[in-house]
Amino acid sequence: MPLPIAPGVELPDRDLTLTFVRGSGPGGQNVNKLATAAQLRFDLAGSGALDAQVKERLRALSGQRLTGEGAILIIARRQRTQEGNRREAEERLAELVRRALVPPKPRKATRPTRAARERRLQHKSRRRSTKRLRARPGFED
Repeated sequence: MPLPIAPGVELPDRDLTLTFVRGSGPGGQNVNKLATAAQLRFDLAGSGALDAQVKERLRALSGQRLTGEGAILIIARRQRTQEGNRREAEERLAELVRRALVPPKPRKATRPTRAARERRLQHKSRRRSTKRLRARPGFED
């Protein structure tokens, strides 16, 4: 079943790989016997579900989770069960993709007002005179 991300956006199963490994998290006596930690791998480079701009933003957002092959690797090990860790990994991937779906607001170039420039220059001259008064008298004074 595809992973729903947002209305009209789903990640197909063929782009997702889920494996379970031994986790270091909570588990009591079973921690060294059961493979409950979930590794969710999303093939970002080969996925056709997202357009190029979203993929680029997702690449930037994923940081160290991005592998050399262009896949996003999410490891979830907080829960005690495979099912809980699978849900957590899927939700973390979905949240990452949701953040990448939102395009950044374009920056608008602004300029300081004339009054702001004058205030800045007055402040600089006040600082300069204060520091001059603190200085030791020189040879020419």
